[in-house]
Parts: sequence; structure tokens; C-alpha cells
Amino acid sequence: MGRVGVLLLNLGGPDKLEDVGPFLYNLFSDPEIIRLPFRWLQRPLAWFIASRRVKTSQENYKQIGGGSPLRRITEAQGEALREQLSDLGKEANIYVGMRYWHPYTEEAIAQLTQDEIDKLVILPLYPQFSISTSGSSFRLLEKLWQEDPKLQNLEYTVIPSWYKQRNYLQAMAELIAQEIDQFPNPDDVHIFFSAHGVPKSYVEEAGDPYQQEIEECTYLIMQTLNRPNAHTLAYQSRVGPVEWLQPYTEDALKELGAQGVKDIVVVPISFVSEHIETLQEIDIEYREIAEEAGIHNFRRAPAPNTHPVFIRALADLVIEALEQPNFKLSQAAQMKKRVKMYPPESWEWGMTTSAEVWNGRIAMLGFIALIIELVTGHGLLHMIGLLQ
Repeated sequence: MGRVGVLLLNLGGPDKLEDVGPFLYNLFSDPEIIRLPFRWLQRPLAWFIASRRVKTSQENYKQIGGGSPLRRITEAQGEALREQLSDLGKEANIYVGMRYWHPYTEEAIAQLTQDEIDKLVILPLYPQFSISTSGSSFRLLEKLWQEDPKLQNLEYTVIPSWYKQRNYLQAMAELIAQEIDQFPNPDDVHIFFSAHGVPKSYVEEAGDPYQQEIEECTYLIMQTLNRPNAHTLAYQSRVGPVEWLQPYTEDALKELGAQGVKDIVVVPISFVSEHIETLQEIDIEYREIAEEAGIHNFRRAPAPNTHPVFIRALADLVIEALEQPNFKLSQAAQMKKRVKMYPPESWEWGMTTSAEVWNGRIAMLGFIALIIELVTGHGLLHMIGLLQ
């Protein structure tokens, strides 16, 4: 088969506090995040957003050590995967490609091209597919392939989603079990699955399979766990006036508290690495909400990170992908139809969401009406007030 490469895809996040401003600027300079009717507005708007938000965002990152651990953990996952594949008789070069921060996807592609890889497996570190996570990275890669003749000669295959993978489910079950077994009465502990939210229109109008895959994944984890515990699935990180997938995490926690639930283990089901949404949003913000609601025994299952069974799951995925027919980016990135972001105009609006962005609290669908006001010369003071 020749030299094999594995490209791990993730979102990325600022490594240190000084990176937060440039990270936000780079993020919102990207037309994949905000597609504006006037190209000249992209960079000024990105600068405006970043400059208004940087201090607040830095304060949130200070609470988790001064930066995102996402790069460090992802690179550790890559090294563990390389070793696991080697133990299974499969030698492979591992590359990390972040969507919005170093090492960028473009940097990883440049390196693997230089290494003269013969076969590439593209593996997103998102168990469930969404047009706003895996889909965004796939669309970027598809563009890079179209522009680079060298890449067009590279054989590759894509793993679009893998939430049903047996060892992944086993790893999640083990991580949950080790937490509920810390309670005096493990069978009475409520298991609370919290997934990153997406706007409801992604599912209903664009045909995003994310909600269906999250719900099925939750069911499969509970089947693998094989415990009598009650469980709840909710969605975190919503923002803005549009409707997101429900129930919302904060509302579901309050409701459980009102029902008299005292013992809870929160499971970050859509994340495989610790980052701002697990360490700050769940561990700090949602813990406070739970305690105020009367849920005083609050624990969280860790993200899989480099759990041995999880790494074996990734290795199995790679080996299976190498043995099966190739799955192309054009197949992985396609959507059933365009998302209706706002009442149609003579130009196209569009955006994606991300997990490490604005403390997991700012999503562009909730921001679009304000952009329209800005473009038309209205609402500037309103926007400034929002971003303070």
C-alpha cells in the first residue's frame, strides 16, 4: 500500500492568552464563518468583533489555565494512535489539522505532501457528523484538493462519522462507570449527556444528521454501560434569538433539580478532548447552575483524551478505512440543501459554528440579524453593547 498517513481533524483553540485576539480575528476573517455581501467588510468586521471580545474571552481562558489544551491533547492522541497502529502491524504518519488555529489544516496538508504519502485516511475527531464541524473541515479540504494538482494524485479516504464504533462506545461506558461508582448508591446516579448544540434549522432545513446521530449514540452508550441509571440528553452552548436543539443543558439541569435529583454525572458526549466547553462551561458554569438547583453531588466523566480503549477505537477506524472502498470528500461534504440563514436577499448568507469559539457562547446564527443591521447602517450601538 506504500506510505500511509492519517489526518486528524479538529477545531483548534488559542494556546495562550496572547493568542486569543489573533485567534478571534483569524476566525472571523474566514468567509466560512460569516459570508458577507461585501467582501471589503470581512476584515474590518473581524477586527471589530475580536477587539470587543478579547478581554472577556481571555478571562474565561484564565479559568482553565490560560489557554486551550486542545492542541496538546490532540497531538498526544495522534502519538498514541501511531503507537497503537504500529503494535497492530500498520505503520503510519500522523498529522494534526486544526480548522481555526495552529497547526492549521493547510499546514498539515503541506507536511504530508512533502512526506510523499501514498494513501491518506482523513479522520475527524468528531464522533457525530455535523455540517458545522466535520462538514466545515471537509469543505475546506475539498477546496484544497481542487486547487493543488499534487493532492489530486493522492489516494485518500474519509471517515465521515464513527459514533457506532464498538471500542469508542466501550471507552465512554468505562469513563461513565468510573464516575458513578464514586457515589454511595451508583444505580441512583442520574447520567446527564450534554452535547454541543446547533441551530434547529441545520437539522430541519439543511438535513444535518447531527441530532439523530447524537440521540443514537446516547442510546448505544447506555446499552453498552448496561446499568439501570436514568439518563437525560441535552444541548449546550446555545446563543442568540434563533431556536437551537432542545432541551437546553441549563434548563434540563434546573428541571432535574426541581424533581429532587441530588446525584449527577455529566457526560460530554460530542467531545473527545478536554477544552473550554468541558473545563469552563460544564465544570464551572453548569456546576453552579446545578448547585443552585439543588443538585449538590455533581461529577463529570472526563473526555476520552488518550484512554487506551478509545485510542484502539481510532486505530480500528483507520485499519477498516484502509481495507474498504475509498470515500470521497465530495460525498462527505455534501448537504441535502442550503441552510436558510435569514430571509433571502439578492446575495447568499451562510456561516458555521465551532466549539472553541467565544467561550462556546457565540454562534453566528444568533448574530446574523445584527450584521444585517450593521451592513444597512443601523444597529451599530446595539452591536457594541452586545460585545462588551
